[in-house]
Amino acid sequence: MLMDCGLFLALTPADFSAAAGYFSISNIDKGQPIFNEGDAGTFMCIIHSGTVSVQKLNGEGKQVETAILRSGRAFGEMAVLDGERRSASCIAASPCYLLNLGKDSLDKMLNDAPKVAAKIIRAIAIAMSKRLRMMDGQVLAQQE
Repeated sequence: MLMDCGLFLALTPADFSAAAGYFSISNIDKGQPIFNEGDAGTFMCIIHSGTVSVQKLNGEGKQVETAILRSGRAFGEMAVLDGERRSASCIAASPCYLLNLGKDSLDKMLNDAPKVAAKIIRAIAIAMSKRLRMMDGQVLAQQE
């Protein structure tokens, strides 16, 4: 299932084998929260199947959907890397099959298989950088 995730295109088949044991799998029913804004960030997810709604509280305390994530997309990775609280809520918009990587598992992988862990962290950093660049472009477009 990890091989289906575009996030990890730089990994070799041997890397996938080494990394697989550090991931867990979860089934989430439609409408179920995966995590809530403000929660401690202890894991990240990769959507194997299904869709996830990303929501934030607005100034009036109402949930506002900011994105819909589809298969292959990773989310929750910021909190795993920086240890901060969740910046948004993620709710299953349809039944979801998720691959999860906990912060503890990532730390263990750094000790056990540092080269594979470094490739995974690099892939996460690249994905986050692409999203930041895209957001920068959207902010600039709104100012014009």
